[in-house]
Amino acid sequence: MRKEFAFLGAGALTLGLMAALGSAQMDKASRPSPAAKATCALGDGKTITVDYSSPRAKGRKIFGGLVPYGEVWRAGANEATTFVTTADLMVGGSHVPAGSYTIFTIPNQDKWTLIISKKTGEWGIPYPGTDSDLVRADMKVSKLPSAVENFTIGFDKAAGGCTLRMDWETTRASVEISKM
Repeated sequence: MRKEFAFLGAGALTLGLMAALGSAQMDKASRPSPAAKATCALGDGKTITVDYSSPRAKGRKIFGGLVPYGEVWRAGANEATTFVTTADLMVGGSHVPAGSYTIFTIPNQDKWTLIISKKTGEWGIPYPGTDSDLVRADMKVSKLPSAVENFTIGFDKAAGGCTLRMDWETTRASVEISKM
């Protein structure tokens, strides 16, 4: 009799855990800012992968409004935006060793700053501070021809690497990344 109860208890626990995990997956998929990914293939099997959540503009003023100028922004929503490279890189002229990082930005009207932080695993905010910075790199800012509803991070293939770009509203911020 005890074996039957133990078996039933273990089965109920397993079903409960499966339901909780399934619910968490469903919750992530139904978020207003869904998960997104950008990848750059560097050759020789080396890659850069950025995982982020993509918020929507929904008619709001984004830069200089929802995202204030001159303040650290998490470059996405929900969990912190991750930057994983399997190759040593030069990002905006600064060395970034292969590894896992978190990225933030400081948006301004005419120039952005990309922050690659050594601290990983946190929720999107708060910014862990300059003590955790690995690199700060200047990003070029340009105006997009039309408004972009979904915040998007992407890569454009370039000689020897990629250009990382972030598009939202009518703003594009970009930085050159090359393999060492």
